[in-house]
Amino acid sequence: MRALVLMLFCTVALQWDRVICQQSVYDSNTHLVPHRNVWRLDRPSENTPNRNGDECDVVMNLSASQRCEFVKNTSDCTSDEGFIKYPLVTFCLFPPNLLPLAITLYVLWLFVLFLVLGLIASDFFCPNLSAISSTLRLTHNVAGVTFLALGNGAPDVFSAMAAFSRPQTAGLAIGALFGAGIFVTTVVAGSIALVKPFTVASRPFLRDVIFYMAAVFWTFSILYKGHISIGEAIGFLGLYIAYVVTVIVSTYIYSRQKHQLNRSAPTSGREQEEILQSDSYRDTGSIQAHDEGEYEPLLPYTQSTAQIFLNAINPVDSRTWRRQHWSAKVLKVIKVPVEVLLLLTVPVVDTDKEDHNWKRPLNCLHIITGPLVCVLTLQSGKYGLMLIGGEFPVWVLILCIGVFLSGIVFFTTTNERPPRYHFLYSLLGFVVSALWISTVASEIVSVLHLLGVVLSLSNTVLGLTLLAWGNSIGDFFADITIARQGYPRMAISACFGGIIFNILFGVGLGCLLQYFQTQTAVMLEPEGMLCWVLSGALGLSLVLSFILVPVQCFHLNRVYGIFLLIFYIVFLIIALLTEFRIIQF
Repeated sequence: MRALVLMLFCTVALQWDRVICQQSVYDSNTHLVPHRNVWRLDRPSENTPNRNGDECDVVMNLSASQRCEFVKNTSDCTSDEGFIKYPLVTFCLFPPNLLPLAITLYVLWLFVLFLVLGLIASDFFCPNLSAISSTLRLTHNVAGVTFLALGNGAPDVFSAMAAFSRPQTAGLAIGALFGAGIFVTTVVAGSIALVKPFTVASRPFLRDVIFYMAAVFWTFSILYKGHISIGEAIGFLGLYIAYVVTVIVSTYIYSRQKHQLNRSAPTSGREQEEILQSDSYRDTGSIQAHDEGEYEPLLPYTQSTAQIFLNAINPVDSRTWRRQHWSAKVLKVIKVPVEVLLLLTVPVVDTDKEDHNWKRPLNCLHIITGPLVCVLTLQSGKYGLMLIGGEFPVWVLILCIGVFLSGIVFFTTTNERPPRYHFLYSLLGFVVSALWISTVASEIVSVLHLLGVVLSLSNTVLGLTLLAWGNSIGDFFADITIARQGYPRMAISACFGGIIFNILFGVGLGCLLQYFQTQTAVMLEPEGMLCWVLSGALGLSLVLSFILVPVQCFHLNRVYGIFLLIFYIVFLIIALLTEFRIIQF
């Protein structure tokens, strides 16, 4: 991973140098004239880079004095869904000579956004999904391919939905979904084989590879056509439903066969456990030991309401702080302000705890802050700032209703026992955390869009590198940890199960929502040859896995792991050379 990060920074540095070298040529040949309230260039169109009709791309071809006025009058530069208008900040607030500093700050900000995205998904979104699953009493298999898949794939899916919201950034979604797919099927799967060589369960492996190949080649055909209809978008969601049904039916049949075999020839408990885990997707956190009981007080005592509130919003555990590595402490310090904000706005129901994480004063506050976050983050606060009757803001009405309901809950409950309707907090936490994830994902897409404009990089290469790595790095470390603990089959199942959900829901739901906004077919025009290189590499990796794994009797050894890693490195080199037009097809 250090090599990948180093390669990325070298790429950015080289591309920045290329942009600077080209700037003198553009400045001497570029003149800006107003045209119907939009600034245009009076030079040949073939010299103007334009990604999917994105007029904001030409801003770097202008002189420094013209850029601010250009981004103010160009809709593509101000139409980002995020709260921060990065083109305006970059070209109107930063002096031209500090543009490299601005890019450095954006890269660091991108790192923080990815940290926040993972924090919301792991500590707030997934626990509430688990609580909903427990309330509905779903089986492990159904919960694994529905709620758990949604929890693990939330960053990828919401990032794709944010990218599909604008035609200019649709390439980010394709690059991220395909880039994450090839990263997971090569780097993650190869690393699992290196850490713990094992024999993969044949039927689940073939099932997952076949469904994923179907999804990839269907997406490939849509890219070839250049557009996706509403029927095809619904078809993506239908294909995932078919996958869920297949998993449930195959698991049921397999369990019955195993039960019949156990009557005649019992199998060892360890082998049974591993086989069952290979055919279902479980929460990776469930195999981690919880040592909270070590710190339980010997004598019971009652906390005051103020103490309960202060302890509930304190994200730092002083009992384990000293044992943490210095790097973990640095990350914790960065995340503390965000964690406090999330604790104040997102309720979390934990069914593993005796009181289901009932914190009376904090949960009463959530009734006020949760709905406020919903109306103020949805469509960048568009609905929350609307005026009722031209005078009364919507957010004030939501605030008044929240205070009223919070008072009722506070005076009708106790600190010691959660109310019967406490499970409803998991629904509120699910909605609020989903909107937080959507908001952060929109900011990530906006930052990547700006980096593509400034560095003259295509959305596809940004998607298959920064966005794909940022969304997949958590899965990488989680799956490697699971493999080291002796569960490689569970890890490889999580690899394929997650990316199937991501591509089908990312493309299907993202394009479906975009269709409802525009009432027209969503255009998915490939950005040059790089998109086809990415599609071909992902298809080739799946075909090779479909052929080579059965040839090896479904045994993944270290040689195969090294082969997958080399495959990804070769693909990445070819992709970058194609992006810089050193290789032309």
